[in-house]
Amino acid sequence: MFDRLSSLVIALTLVVIAAIFAALTGGDPLSIAMMAVAGFAAAGTVYSALPAPLPEAPGASPVAEAPPVSLLRHPDFARWVDQEKDPLLGVSDNIVAIANDAAIRLLGRHIVGADIRTAIRHPAAAEWLSRISDGPLETVNLVDFPRPGQRWTMRVAALSGGQRIVMLSDHSAIDAADRMRSDFVANASHELRTPLAAILGYVETLQDMNGDTDAPTRSRFLSIIHREAGRMQQLVIDLLSISRVEADRFRRPTTPVDLAAIVQTSVAQLRDSEQPRAKDIVAMLGDAPQPMLGDGAQLGQLAHNIISNAMKYGHARTPVTVELAREGNRVRLSVRDEGDGIAPDHLPRLTERFYRVDEARSRSVGGTGLGLAIVKHISERHQGQLDIESELGKGTKVSVTFPLAG
Repeated sequence: MFDRLSSLVIALTLVVIAAIFAALTGGDPLSIAMMAVAGFAAAGTVYSALPAPLPEAPGASPVAEAPPVSLLRHPDFARWVDQEKDPLLGVSDNIVAIANDAAIRLLGRHIVGADIRTAIRHPAAAEWLSRISDGPLETVNLVDFPRPGQRWTMRVAALSGGQRIVMLSDHSAIDAADRMRSDFVANASHELRTPLAAILGYVETLQDMNGDTDAPTRSRFLSIIHREAGRMQQLVIDLLSISRVEADRFRRPTTPVDLAAIVQTSVAQLRDSEQPRAKDIVAMLGDAPQPMLGDGAQLGQLAHNIISNAMKYGHARTPVTVELAREGNRVRLSVRDEGDGIAPDHLPRLTERFYRVDEARSRSVGGTGLGLAIVKHISERHQGQLDIESELGKGTKVSVTFPLAG
């Protein structure tokens, strides 16, 4: 809308233009004068008809634009922060304005209202947070944060008005998995290299003798080569087994099986084997079936590994007792030997891959260090509970409890 003064100027301008046009086209001077008077009169009428402007209030100043609303104070932003599982902080001018529950659990309740450089106490974080970056997100590694051996990453997103969002992520579990994978490869390489070196050494010795070796020596060398080759073969089999079990650990078995029949088959196979303690197995399995949902091959391997361990580490000519007992809606498989037993400080680590209480003895009896690790993974896949009890000088009992079907 035009104001009164602008409308008057436009009307007078039109009148003058019309008069000039009439004069140029040869109009009558009297008509031109009458047109000008009529135009001025019309302009005056328009001017008087327009509303007068409102008076300004005393001391009024020009209206300023409202300041932008802080994103950190917006209710929707606060709800989003609270829903995030990872620690997240909203920072305004280096002061923590908002923090979700995960951040408070990690850093403490005192961080709200504190300087972000003191809230996240880490040299790499303090150095990076001292700068304000409007560029893309950068990841900062916080090693040994908040405790030694842990690693978190920090990312910062810059907003307007000196506001920033700080996001923290825990990478400790990923690092632990990477270390475990590296250790596994290193241990497997070492375990394979040891028998391979023995095989190559004895083969080279036999070759250097050029047929001059007497029969007993040759037979002894070949027996060692055969034993070490068998050890390598068993190690490869166990490596493949633990790899398959780990690949299936998130898939629950759905096939109905009879645990009693599976254990009975494993006992029969070991009794018929050429192992020196095959006749020491005492089975107390009962006549009742033990139905459950499971992988028959894996459950057979579990039973075989537990019984074989008891035969290896128990004293000769002492019983290896295999027992199945129903406990409510669960069934317990337990194997007990009468051996030297295991010290309490070793028990928590027995299911680690390649962990041995006595490396020399384990290798002498053909152990690979993977048997109980395989048992652990199979029991976890079948929702079983693994328990190991041992007493020095008396022996060891390994039990696995499984849920029954139906």
